[in-house]
Amino acid sequence: MLRLLTFALLTAGMVQPLAAKTLQFAGHTWTVRDAVSAAPGPNRWAPENAWVDTLGRLHLRISRGADGIWRCAEVKLDTPLGFGTYEFKVDGRVDRFDRNVVFGMFQYPDPATGPDFTHEIDIEFSRWGSDTPYPAYWTVYPTTTAVSETSHAFAPVLEGDYSTHRFHRSRDAVRFQMLHGHQDGDAHQAHAWTFAPKDAKRRISQAAQPVYINLWLFRGMAPSDDLEVEVVVSDFRFIPAR
Repeated sequence: MLRLLTFALLTAGMVQPLAAKTLQFAGHTWTVRDAVSAAPGPNRWAPENAWVDTLGRLHLRISRGADGIWRCAEVKLDTPLGFGTYEFKVDGRVDRFDRNVVFGMFQYPDPATGPDFTHEIDIEFSRWGSDTPYPAYWTVYPTTTAVSETSHAFAPVLEGDYSTHRFHRSRDAVRFQMLHGHQDGDAHQAHAWTFAPKDAKRRISQAAQPVYINLWLFRGMAPSDDLEVEVVVSDFRFIPAR
């Protein structure tokens, strides 16, 4: 049986290394997180759990070390990106994660843009520690904490091990798509949702923001099946809006 451990170094923030590790993926430089953090989690973020293989694919892993501590992975594209299409091609059954695993592809604000729970745009796969039949979530956070986020939960039904995920971000709307297979077109769409509120300037970020991809454990809980997890992101593409 896995023994749950408590991290003595947890604080409201994080402990950063003196020199951050970077990697090259999809034509961009990404910073790999190396920290112990209270949020999300608590989790230990290990730089060795994110790497790019000889085919140029990004690997993210949740692993258990010899010390019994589970380690997660996150990469950040530091260059802020604005309106346009964000596309992620993924290998692996994102609809079949253990209930304590979270996989995210999202934009998140730097402190100068806004506080937590604002400006964020999420594609997430998780059961959030429960047996919910809806393991997929698309969420848009507003520009102010005075307004609640809007989320769309659904049960993805994939036809294989490959899928494409997108959000199209404009001033007035965010449109999400999940498609079967790896593709650049709109064939074989599995699910879609458009968020187009009347008060778009309050509910949709107008600011350019970094992109994150991460794989972590909900509330720091070990996978209930006690198995390590690996996700492969074959490609990331950003198409600026005209």
